[in-house]
Amino acid sequence: MDVQQEVTKVLAEVLHLEGRAAGLRRESPLLGALPELDSIAVVGVITTLEERFGFTVEDDELDGSNFATVGALSDFVSGKLETAR
Repeated sequence: MDVQQEVTKVLAEVLHLEGRAAGLRRESPLLGALPELDSIAVVGVITTLEERFGFTVEDDELDGSNFATVGALSDFVSGKLETAR
């Protein structure tokens, strides 16, 4: 499974990015760069990631650095999947 591709799909769905999601790369900034990604949207992204990948994000894991870039969020998801095994 390509985690980054799946994370990009979640971002596109939750943030309604339409065609702009195709331009997201690993180094693409998220927080502060996507106006759609406000605090409410972050909760939506986390909830959708939990449902899609079958893991739980604890409150103490909610760190802005995990939403700095597409790559950072993908690495966070990959780490959660590794610990779930």
